[in-house]
Amino acid sequence: MRTIIEKMAGQLAAVPGVVGVMLGGSRARGEHRPGSDWDLGVYYRGELDLDGLRELAGPGVELAGPGGWGPWVNGGAWLRVDGVAVDWILRDLDRVEQVWTDCREGRYEVGVQPGHPLGFWSPCYAGEVAYGQVLADPTGELTRLKEQTSAYPEPLRGALTAAAWEAGFLLDVAAKSAGGAGADALYVSLCLSRAFGVLVQALYAHDRRWCLNEKGALAVAERLAAAPPDFGPRVRALLAAPGGTPAELAATVARARELAGETVAALAG
Repeated sequence: MRTIIEKMAGQLAAVPGVVGVMLGGSRARGEHRPGSDWDLGVYYRGELDLDGLRELAGPGVELAGPGGWGPWVNGGAWLRVDGVAVDWILRDLDRVEQVWTDCREGRYEVGVQPGHPLGFWSPCYAGEVAYGQVLADPTGELTRLKEQTSAYPEPLRGALTAAAWEAGFLLDVAAKSAGGAGADALYVSLCLSRAFGVLVQALYAHDRRWCLNEKGALAVAERLAAAPPDFGPRVRALLAAPGGTPAELAATVARARELAGETVAALAG
């Protein structure tokens, strides 16, 4: 299968507008299972020959052009090759390079994106390059960018770590909706989820580790050096049963605030 993927990468790189192709996801990181997808980042610049991509994808495959899958995931296609899922994911190289510049200066964005309930955190673009494997790179641009992203930017580390304050703010406002006649379980649950997501992002950054997706992020974050004792089990317990009555929701928020305080203190230590 690897030979097929490498051949496909070369064919993709020959499509006008495509600059190069990287293998991403679990297979690039060596964390895949036998049935894992093959994720191909198709990096392009300027006008992209969508008809050329459709021809290469073959009949019956729907191709989403730039913006077709949302403002950050962009577009791509889902293929089946010898019964195995192969995903093409479009990436505007000019935008990726701008995000990398922002990361080096300690700036980042969190955008609304379908499929990303915590939002799409822009440093993911740089992390994808850092963790990816270059498969086709006629101009050498992807290789150079990968070399640059191998070192996690200290300004970004500082910005994401400092942003952990938001978790406490979210839980403060959640406390106001937990008690009394309101007992707003939806609002409290949303605040809990985002608060823990923000803390996970901060733990990753503190460890100089790129966070690419919410999926599986907690399992990694709970093993990082700055994570408080039993961080993962405590988060899971709070998310699994926040409660429905004012007393139950208030108790959940109180425990979450305690955990958030411990985490912020550990990040600052």
